[in-house]
Amino acid sequence: MRTLHDIATLRDTLDCERRAGRRIALVPTMGNLHAGHMALVTAARERADTVVASLFVNPMQFGPNEDLDAYPRTLEEDQIKLVEAGCGLLFAPYTAALYPNGLDAQTRVRAPGVSEGLCGGARPGHFDGVATVVTMLFNLVQPQVALFGEKDYQQLAVIRKLTADLHLPIEIVGVATQRAEDGLALSSRNGYLNDAERATAPALYRTLLAAKSALEAGEPAPAVLDQAIATLGAAGFSPDYVELKSAELDPVTPDTVDAVLLAAAKLGPARLIDNLRVRLGG
Repeated sequence: MRTLHDIATLRDTLDCERRAGRRIALVPTMGNLHAGHMALVTAARERADTVVASLFVNPMQFGPNEDLDAYPRTLEEDQIKLVEAGCGLLFAPYTAALYPNGLDAQTRVRAPGVSEGLCGGARPGHFDGVATVVTMLFNLVQPQVALFGEKDYQQLAVIRKLTADLHLPIEIVGVATQRAEDGLALSSRNGYLNDAERATAPALYRTLLAAKSALEAGEPAPAVLDQAIATLGAAGFSPDYVELKSAELDPVTPDTVDAVLLAAAKLGPARLIDNLRVRLGG
């Protein structure tokens, strides 16, 4: 696996891949890789000849009081994992390469609608930063397919929208959430948890499972969501939200069948997110 840091070399390398007729897949990451990222690489290998992973801790998607400085940087360990997973190329740009004029002067991409509320409400500007850097990576790599985890459900919806709205010829593939044996969704931020917090963390998944069962049994959504928030609070979480949306992240109506239950909650220093698909009206 080659690791590249500059844009010109990346473009030259991928031009050679395209001239050879190879199909290119992109797996964008912020590093500190785990089994969830490896599942993305595996899925990418099934869909393309050349797999490009990107590793960039994007300052534009962090708020002023968030964990940009604390976010773990583990390049050497990540390289080993990517080699073992069969990744062909790692693009790990420096911040100055992507934002040579600084963040304040940077053109930004915004996906209205799907970026609002949920994590977009709790983290203002976050999805503008995601949309901007992903659009930039799409332009630099020009993949035929790009893969993202379904754990970040709203992020995936933002990326699907910007790809459609900007008429980008890229297939967007969502890969199922990868979980620890106790159900906790894998996340780089799980590493912030101490032993006691890690033992508590799976309660987020269990709470969503209980809410899903209640909703599919026909119990009223407001009561179910209120109970989920109360359960998380009693377990030691500070919930940001527990909400039920349509699969497209629109408000649920009496005709909605395919829905998604989404939650975000703080536990110690970590902000954890998770979601489950829900079948209504059954």
